[in-house]
Amino acid sequence: MNNYLVFSPEVCAALDEGRPVVALESTIISHGMPYPQNLSTARECERIARESGAVPATIAILGGRIHIGLTDGELEHLARSGQAVAKTSRRDMPTLLSKGADGATTVAATMIAADMAGIRVFATGGIGGVHRGAAQTMDISADLDELGRTTVAVVCAGCKSILDIGLTLEYLETKGVPVIGFGTEHMPAFYTRESGFYADCRMDTPEEIAAALRTKLEMGLTGGMLIANPIPEEFSMERAYIEGVIESAVAEAARKGIHGKAVTPFLLARVKELTEGKSLDANIALVYNNVRLAACVAAAL
Repeated sequence: MNNYLVFSPEVCAALDEGRPVVALESTIISHGMPYPQNLSTARECERIARESGAVPATIAILGGRIHIGLTDGELEHLARSGQAVAKTSRRDMPTLLSKGADGATTVAATMIAADMAGIRVFATGGIGGVHRGAAQTMDISADLDELGRTTVAVVCAGCKSILDIGLTLEYLETKGVPVIGFGTEHMPAFYTRESGFYADCRMDTPEEIAAALRTKLEMGLTGGMLIANPIPEEFSMERAYIEGVIESAVAEAARKGIHGKAVTPFLLARVKELTEGKSLDANIALVYNNVRLAACVAAAL
């Protein structure tokens, strides 16, 4: 499988020397934000990771190879190409690799690539989960199954609040995935600090989280760990307000027959429009917050 991996010199050196590395996804660059905010956000995520004591490994498929760490030119390629780059989950990886194509990795695909590379900590914005109305549509993100099988800790601001958070937590429990609230007993809801649901346990320092992850690895327990890191207070949106916006966007998606992997990009874009850009500002702030925590956990590990 290493024939498919291409390491940047910086990441390769860090792994060889046993220095901390934190994985970063690329779907947030190509599908999660408009240009040029996506490029500046990607660059700042890498800067924050280094400042916080870890080497950033942004992951993407380029020319049919899984790149573990990107050059600035490769970041710009993904940012400018936007949704022309395939949104890549587990099921998409073999075909893209065999065709020599490009792909922006989702949470699931980034976890797979990080695991192959021996990287145990990964920062993202929010994970996918059980979509609203899943009892009828069966729309459940592959991220959840990946968390159940792939041994990578994922730092996020909870699952995206466009999802059914209660059912997402039930699914994670079934898969045996520990959900840790960083500095909180509550499960955050992406744009807001609380969802009305609870994490499995609270931990208050990166060292505590690293100790739990190390124990999990030493026990030989497979599967991931979810570290739920609330959005910074100053960027948190009022819960009733954002819930109303999301319900409006979900209803619009249903009317337009949008489904599958197109749902999340549509909803995020529509929420951005309805909040007059405030949701994008919140999204960027929470990603930075997650990268900072993930780098500290990787350094402690």
